Amino acid sequence: MFKIDIVPYTLKFKKPAGTSRGVYLEHKVWYIFIIDCADSSHYGIGECAPLPDLSCDYSNEYEKRLNHFCRITEERQFLDTDILRDYPSLLFGLETAMRQYQQRSWQLYDTPFSRGEKGININGLIWMGDFAEMKDRIETSLDKGFRCLKLKIGAIDFKKEIELLKYIRKQFTTDELELRVDANGGFSYDDALEKLNQLVDLGIHSIEQPIKAGQWKEMSFLCRNTSIPIALDEELIGINNFDEKRRMLNAITPQFIILKPSLHGGISGCEEWIAIADEVGISYWITSALESNIGLNSVSQWCSTLNNRLPQGLGTGSLYSNNIPLPLKIEGEYLWFDPKGPFPDINVLLNE
Repeated sequence: MFKIDIVPYTLKFKKPAGTSRGVYLEHKVWYIFIIDCADSSHYGIGECAPLPDLSCDYSNEYEKRLNHFCRITEERQFLDTDILRDYPSLLFGLETAMRQYQQRSWQLYDTPFSRGEKGININGLIWMGDFAEMKDRIETSLDKGFRCLKLKIGAIDFKKEIELLKYIRKQFTTDELELRVDANGGFSYDDALEKLNQLVDLGIHSIEQPIKAGQWKEMSFLCRNTSIPIALDEELIGINNFDEKRRMLNAITPQFIILKPSLHGGISGCEEWIAIADEVGISYWITSALESNIGLNSVSQWCSTLNNRLPQGLGTGSLYSNNIPLPLKIEGEYLWFDPKGPFPDINVLLNE
């Protein structure tokens, strides 16, 4: 038999993290511990890391709901993923804790990445800031060896952002550097096509969520009428039914979808998205959603099972000053995991 403990934890950003929706200074998460009642060394840890202004399952009742589903899981002694379908961050935390509990190891899968033999190619992430800040962050990322950069746009004047992208392109061709941009729904539909057309000559790999989610007809029009591939992100949030997922992808027909288990249905829900995307010829990549290293470890190891060759969005482990230490490290443009550890002391974590 197992019991479940819940430990809240507040992550502190080293620097304010800016998006078009605002600035993050801290991030409250909940760690789920599934512990064998007869042997406390047999355990699994998962992370519930909702984003208050983004997650479909976040509310003032979040902790109460989390307790409710943990008690149900404890009573039944198995995880019923179907009752958690509409609660992606809760599902992600519980299913990843259960995965580790069942594996009896921090090595969650048997892949070259999980065995420490191969890294995962990742993109560098450039947070919003003023022109000088973003320019400095870009140069730092390039010096570290990243050959795929994702820039958050929509916070400063669009002309300045174009200027910044032109500055990068003068130094690096599309063969030397892949550029992704993320508007976080920051464009209005009225001027979105004009802005997308201004990006065409800059060799942009893709743009994430140019307009706000929920405008299927308008987003479909943009996907069909610009040569810049469009990747859906926020559009997927709250669509947790399999048939509705298929209906949305068929209606919009984007070039890419970006999958974040904490936001898009947990691991099991994201695997549904992948199955549908494969059916209709839509590509995808995996991204973490500002989890600590506990969640990032689960996302990364699952990602390694997919054999996706695109750069993944898994470089968020260095964002926090009080992150949980795990043997995840970035070398150049690759994320690595060391199955030999060191790993955190469960007793210390339980008493945080």
